[in-house]
Amino acid sequence: MLTRDLFDSGSYVDLLAGTADQPAWTMEAIEQSMRDTLSGRVSGEAVWLFAYGSLMWNPVIDAEEQQLATLGGWHRSFCLRLSAGRATPAVPGRMLALREGEECRGLAFRLAEDTLLDELRLVWIREMVHGLYRPVWAQARLADGRRVSVIAFVAETTHPQYRATDELNAVAADVAMASGPLGSNREYLTRLDDALARWGIHDPHVSDLVQRVKVRVW
Repeated sequence: MLTRDLFDSGSYVDLLAGTADQPAWTMEAIEQSMRDTLSGRVSGEAVWLFAYGSLMWNPVIDAEEQQLATLGGWHRSFCLRLSAGRATPAVPGRMLALREGEECRGLAFRLAEDTLLDELRLVWIREMVHGLYRPVWAQARLADGRRVSVIAFVAETTHPQYRATDELNAVAADVAMASGPLGSNREYLTRLDDALARWGIHDPHVSDLVQRVKVRVW
């Protein structure tokens, strides 16, 4: 279970650094990435974070506002090879990310200004420990009709763990078998599917993958 203390204490970085087959980023590199991203913030605008995976059911962070949101131009894809957390180098799995094209429905969190850096630091440790993602600013449409700029973590396509092909049968084979110190890859997929259903979100990529994994497990 991911907790604030796990990130604050440095235990999360230590845990993943010890089980992955790629080096973990240093805290200095993680924090520099956060500062670089914030330098692109439009002055005076609130900072929103787009959640499309585990942040939806276990955000860990404190937020002032939460809204259903649609992010245009990106879709969910298990396109990152996973060798830590819910997998191992010997039995790798797949990590969820965003790839270009279509649209993605998820949640948007508005962060309080007075605790912004503390909350974002937790997010950056969580998402950027291996540099698998690229934080970008993008436009999202909230359920109440507002359009806001959000920070979204998309797949870093130059990373060695990126998989350009996310053919579902191949992904299902990895997800069905992988497990690590944070649990099984299959459990992550199940929780994602449950979270999407709870919020009334249908994602065909996810639902199709769930069915293919079930066939392999049964």
